[in-house]
This record gives sequence, structure tokens and C-alpha cells, in this order.
Amino acid sequence: MADPWPLDAFVDSLTAASPHTRRAYAFDAAEFAEWCRRGAAASPADVDHQVLRRYLAYLGTRGFAPRTVARKAAAVRAFFRFLRRRGIVERDPARSLRAPRGPARLPRVPKAAEASALIDGADPLDLEDPRARAVVLRDRAVLELLYAAGLRVAELCGLGPRDVDLRRGAVTVLGKGSKERMVPVGEPACDAMARYIDAGRPVLASSDSPADALFLNARGRRLTPRDARRILERHPLPDGRVLHPHALRHAFATHLLEGGADLRVVQELLGHVDVGTTQIYTHLTKDRLRSVYDASHPRA
Repeated sequence: MADPWPLDAFVDSLTAASPHTRRAYAFDAAEFAEWCRRGAAASPADVDHQVLRRYLAYLGTRGFAPRTVARKAAAVRAFFRFLRRRGIVERDPARSLRAPRGPARLPRVPKAAEASALIDGADPLDLEDPRARAVVLRDRAVLELLYAAGLRVAELCGLGPRDVDLRRGAVTVLGKGSKERMVPVGEPACDAMARYIDAGRPVLASSDSPADALFLNARGRRLTPRDARRILERHPLPDGRVLHPHALRHAFATHLLEGGADLRVVQELLGHVDVGTTQIYTHLTKDRLRSVYDASHPRA
């Protein structure tokens, strides 16, 4: 008897999603299907809004954070949209399914001077070994680009040589939902990329290296998000703290807003579909302004 829960086909349909989202939705949809198999519903056609509310309540009893429950609800909504498109269910009971997100967690953002010190610390000048020098040239270009363009780590790893226009000072990025955007980058990032392209990438490349990969790891393969995290581990902040690559994206947005950039412009640069996603950085900026005021004003 065929399985009425077409989970593999659902995951295959998520072509526009990032690898991280595909993994999360695959796990969440399978978890929901298994819960239904234990007695809640024999097939997707047996699921109604009451069953879905019971499922959210069940997740609550397992102690998941509100934002995790919200993500799992989003996966279930995506699953039923897929089932409705395929004609497996006649109606979509998850269309109005919502879960409380809870308070948004503000990212920990390095100050501008800290970010600059981190990037400047990746200096290959004293390295004589060509391969070690190539690795640091790559690290410097990665750090510069994460901060200068506010890229997601998957976007950075997906860049190809043709996506970089050093003359115009811009990179073309394929973001979430396969949406392309062009992001300007400053002179330091352009210089770092030029040095890596001229003197770093040729040393790291092998006969098996993908020609469409800008950043290569030590084995000559396309740089992965895990490789990017290791780069940040090798180049901590001056106080020893290690950042996640996404922290430099947060810093990019926060420092632009602190410098007076328009929220809509920052939204476009980040590739956010909803300006509400970008607004988290306005709260972060207000908190920093408040701390500066409290520390500086004589009657604060």
C-alpha cells in the first residue's frame, strides 16, 4: 500500500528554498506525519484545523521555544500548500495556521571598530608559504565581503567569478527564493577580492575545482558554510570572541542604519522580502543609542 504522506516529493518541490530551510522543513514535515500516523490522522485528507491545533499544543508540551514552534507550523503550511497543488487534498486546512513567534531575539553585533579590527587581522603580508598566504587572502576576501555586502553565508558560498564586478564595485547575489540582487561593495572589499582572485584562488584551485565557484576551500572544492564558520573561528574579535558569519550580516545592517541609511534601502541590500524582517535592526540600533546616551549624558 502506497504511503499517503508524500514527504520525499514535498522536499523535492522546495527548489527555491535554501539548503538549511529544506533540511528543516523535511524534518518538520516528517515529524508531523509521524505524529498523525500515531492516531491523529490516517492521511493528509483526514487532517482538519482542529487536528493542526492539537499538533501545535503537542509541540508546546514538548518544551519547544515559540520561534521553533512557529517554524514547524510554517513547514506544515508549506506541506499542505504542496498537497493542495498536487490535488492530494481538496482544501488546505493549514492556510490560516499560526503559532506565536515569541519575542524576536536581537543578534549580538560587533561595533564598527571591532569588525574592522577582525578583518584587518587577516593579513597575509608576513607569510612566505604560497598556500598559507592563499588561504589568508581568501579569508580576508570572505570577511570583507560578509561585512561589506551583508551576504548570507549560503549566498557567499554560491558566488562565482562572474558574479563579481570589481570595476563597478558590485556583486550579483542569488538569494532566497532564487531572487537575484546586485549589492555594492566598497574599495577595501574590492581590493581584497582582487588580491584573492589574482594570487589566492589560482593556488588553491586544482584540476577538479569547480570553475563556477569563487571561493575555494583548502581541498580546492567550493567553500561551504562550515568552512566559512571555521574562517571566523580563526579570526576572532580583539577580545577573543568568535563570531558566526551571520553576525557580520547583522553588523552590516546595523551600522548602515546607525549611519543614517533608509530602512527600505537596507531591506533591498539584505534581500528581505518583508520590511518587517529588517525592522529588527532598528530596535538594535535604538538599544545601542540608548546605551551611548546613558553612558555619555551628564543627566542620563
